[in-house]
Amino acid sequence: MFGIDDPGIWMAYLIAVGCVIFSVWYGIAHWNEEDEPGNNPKSSKQ
Repeated sequence: MFGIDDPGIWMAYLIAVGCVIFSVWYGIAHWNEEDEPGNNPKSSKQ
């Protein structure tokens, strides 16, 4: 299929696509989570 006969190459492509899908899902799921006040360097009062 598509000129790629080696199943190892197909597995690499599938794993890469799976990682992209997981990272997009994780980013959307945790988009608006609140940071703890001590862990956010931009909001530290000095």
